[in-house]
Amino acid sequence: MATAYFHHPDCEKHDMGDDHPESPRRLSAIREHLQQTGLWEQLAVNEAEEASHDELRRAHPDRYISQLEQMTPSQGRIMADPDTAMNPHTFRSAKLAAGSGIQAVNQVLTNQARNAFCAIRPPGHHAERNRTMGFSFFNNIAIAALHALTFHHLERVAILDFDVHQGNGTVDIFHHDPRVLLCSSFQHPFYPFKHSHGMPGHILNVPLEPGTDSASYRKAVTDGWFEELAAFKPQLILVSAGFDAHRLDPLADVNLETEDYTWITEEITRLAWELCRGRVVSMLEGGYHLQSLTEGVEAHIRGLIAAS
Repeated sequence: MATAYFHHPDCEKHDMGDDHPESPRRLSAIREHLQQTGLWEQLAVNEAEEASHDELRRAHPDRYISQLEQMTPSQGRIMADPDTAMNPHTFRSAKLAAGSGIQAVNQVLTNQARNAFCAIRPPGHHAERNRTMGFSFFNNIAIAALHALTFHHLERVAILDFDVHQGNGTVDIFHHDPRVLLCSSFQHPFYPFKHSHGMPGHILNVPLEPGTDSASYRKAVTDGWFEELAAFKPQLILVSAGFDAHRLDPLADVNLETEDYTWITEEITRLAWELCRGRVVSMLEGGYHLQSLTEGVEAHIRGLIAAS
């Protein structure tokens, strides 16, 4: 079975301004790089579809969804939080981003694809149940997990988040839901300055000091995640794939190399084969230096293809 790839050109219409790091250029650069390296032809490419209101409301209340729709400007931009802007296309882009994860879960769980990567924006892991923040509107990975749990009736789903920022929104949504094991590595202390300590047993935090290098990162993740992940026995592994812990990324201070994304993908797919028949769905989160982002995504997708 192939690796599925989900995208949509309208995800590039969400634009928060020329100087904003979460730029439409992130997606076009990824696509162009995959085409140049020949990986594009090895993927089963799909266009994303919008998540429905009922699918969104598994993670977010009706009032929040309606407020976002009503806030959408007819022209120009408005600020939804100090870091996060909306333009006329944002609401549709956010629904497409959320919908891609649902489609990917459907394909992987019905054996149409072994694994999948969703190259979408806006990202999602900072979106709390009732709050837009950190460039995120809907929590894409949480919506995908809840679809797997409710529609496909899974009992255990793991979310692995290797973005350099802690996924506070995912914690907010699953804080009281032990059906989901959330494993997160992130720079600390750092934005969003939440949920670093005192978490329940199904939320595994691996805080990383500024300057953390490859060897320290790999040891911390191995010690902090893998034994508990094996004991949890997930039926599906979801990945919040952020590439902003790379040493070139301007928004953080962790010193990973592209080879570390090769390593973490190999470890994730190895564990997936041991625990859940290789079933992995990965969704793009952060990564704001175009070279390190595109090379990191390449490494990640090469690992997914090798495991498919």
